[in-house]
Amino acid sequence: MQAQRHILVVDDHPDICEPLAAYLRRQDLLVSMALDAAQARALLGRQRFDLVVLDVMMPGEDGLSLCRYIDQQLGTPVILLTAMASSDDRIRGLDTGADDYLIKPFEPAELLARIRSVLRRIARQLPGAALPAAPLAVRRYLFDTWTLDVDKRELRDRDGASVTLSSVEYRLLRVLVEHPNTVLSRDRLLDLTAGTEAQAFDRSIDSQVSRLRKKLEPDPRRPSLLKTVWGNGYLLAAQVSAEPAVS
Repeated sequence: MQAQRHILVVDDHPDICEPLAAYLRRQDLLVSMALDAAQARALLGRQRFDLVVLDVMMPGEDGLSLCRYIDQQLGTPVILLTAMASSDDRIRGLDTGADDYLIKPFEPAELLARIRSVLRRIARQLPGAALPAAPLAVRRYLFDTWTLDVDKRELRDRDGASVTLSSVEYRLLRVLVEHPNTVLSRDRLLDLTAGTEAQAFDRSIDSQVSRLRKKLEPDPRRPSLLKTVWGNGYLLAAQVSAEPAVS
């Protein structure tokens, strides 16, 4: 079975970004979100995406500048979203390396059709393309007030105190920090945690998340970091930075 395509949606309006991401997830796409170019660059530096849906008009670095960076440095397909409808604007967007261009307001179904079209076209153009380079080895992940040390398989709080994790809890947390701000279904968590501990997850994802919350959250009954997205799965609501391992 073909792996889920991973889409990054970048838009500074949460009322656009979040419903659009929810719609695309219902179409069996894996979706991450960024509310500005800085967040997008951070995600693009940690993960490989199949396609980026990118708003043109954003505060700070705009979508055209980010699109140019993606085209020149990563080669990831980009669909631009913009309220500017003139042909000059469209040409300027395509000149920055965008693969397609959609005018706001738009129907989500049309965007979905364009996403599928671009992905099919790219697949046809690169039938024998080499696999993307493996991501850099990571020494530790920093998120919220926590540090997850990969070398030591250890979680530390802001004061450096160690918090004991079971093997299953460590594996679950590592998957979550590797996919921040991304809704992961229970089935997807099972796929991503496949390995020697995979059997421990079977039919007990909710229990493992509950145990992890008790270690991460000030109030596990009202989680702000490890959130439930009802009907979809779980999401780590945090910006994550990764420190590469010393070679």
